[in-house]
Amino acid sequence: MSAHRLVPLALAALLAGCASLAPEYERPAAPVAAQFPGAGEADTVPGAPAAAERPWTEFFRDARTRALIELALRNNRDLRVAVLNIEAARAQAQARNADLWPSVNAGITGSRQPSSSGGTNSLYTAGVQLTAYEIDLFGRVRSLNAAAAAQFFASEEARKAAQISLVAAVANAQLALQADEELLRLAGATVASREDSLRLVRLRFEQGASAELELRQAESLLQAARAAQAQLARQRALDENALVLLIGQPLPIELPAAAGTLEALDSLPGLPAGLPSEVLVRRPDVRQAEQQLIAANANIGAARAAFFPKLTLTASAGVASGELADLFKGGHFAWGFAPQLLAPIFDAGRNRANLKAAEVNRDIAIAQYEKAIQSAFREVADALAGRATLLEQLAAQGAQAEAERRRSALAELRWRNGAASHLELFDAQRSLFAAQQAEVQGRVQLAQNGVTLYRVLGGGWSVEPGEGARR
Repeated sequence: MSAHRLVPLALAALLAGCASLAPEYERPAAPVAAQFPGAGEADTVPGAPAAAERPWTEFFRDARTRALIELALRNNRDLRVAVLNIEAARAQAQARNADLWPSVNAGITGSRQPSSSGGTNSLYTAGVQLTAYEIDLFGRVRSLNAAAAAQFFASEEARKAAQISLVAAVANAQLALQADEELLRLAGATVASREDSLRLVRLRFEQGASAELELRQAESLLQAARAAQAQLARQRALDENALVLLIGQPLPIELPAAAGTLEALDSLPGLPAGLPSEVLVRRPDVRQAEQQLIAANANIGAARAAFFPKLTLTASAGVASGELADLFKGGHFAWGFAPQLLAPIFDAGRNRANLKAAEVNRDIAIAQYEKAIQSAFREVADALAGRATLLEQLAAQGAQAEAERRRSALAELRWRNGAASHLELFDAQRSLFAAQQAEVQGRVQLAQNGVTLYRVLGGGWSVEPGEGARR
């Protein structure tokens, strides 16, 4: 392209308002089904509050859970890092935005050089200077500024996603701890019951009314219960340590009393799933992926602008003098104006390679955005599948536990009256303990499924973190 054609083109671009050369952004279509699998009519009720619109303070009604979440939002280090990442991205965006404006500096310069007569010429200047300010003819600086702004918005969405995960993790950790407490109480009651049974069996053995086999079976059953009690105590300690890490401090003594798993299960409200196209775009992690796609799209504009001329401006105004001592006394007003227009001619393919890299990064960002939507769809579908089957499973486990309670009571009555062997009683007690454990675990799984559904539907970020997380 000849020079006499470049100047009118540059002026036309300047008068056009520094339009960006980035391709027009269009949100990719969601590569998922139009309906969540397994979602019934109750999951798509119009007008029902969506998870993303329901604050966690309203969703979690248990006072202890709310207090723990509040502590985590103030003290959790991962969330604090996410908040600090926002500040870093904001600073980078502000730095890019500053490139749109000229930088004016005050300075003093001096130069000495030999003259043709064999002497030395000296020149000293003082004033304000504007150095290499780029007039954004083709939107290169604006494209970079738009990319930095999108990265800033992506960091905000990342913070929201981190908060969602943290809120759900704290709630699930508290539910696990509540289940540990119930299982420990159940194990303690089982150990006490089997100790009573062992005393009776030992007394019968000492009186010759039972064989040593029954005594050893009773001892084995008691030790199995004690081993389970120790294992549950260890699991409770591990779950408490996990909760302490999430809230970022030791558990306060003044926390409200914990509810049981049944109370926690009943306190969680139902959530409508809605349509994937309406639900998934509200998730912060999906929005984060979209902002990163917008940033990659803007970078294409900057790469395209590199093919066109670049106009920079250097200017100065102040006083000048041949003697440094007279600079601020007898100096004369001086100014300088030096525009520079550079057009790329040969760069060994650098600009073309940068454009190709920007386009490939945009395609990568599209794939990552689509993968984020697909992953979100899968998480919601999994949670809905769990909700559909866990209720039936819990009902069956409750019925089984009740049947085993009756069976154990009848087996003990028959054994005391000599109508059944001790082996029958041992088997009934073993089955009862397992059924009771399964019922407690089923309750906590159902409650945790409700928390997970709240998380995957985008709930948990509508309440801002405490001041501690902002610092």
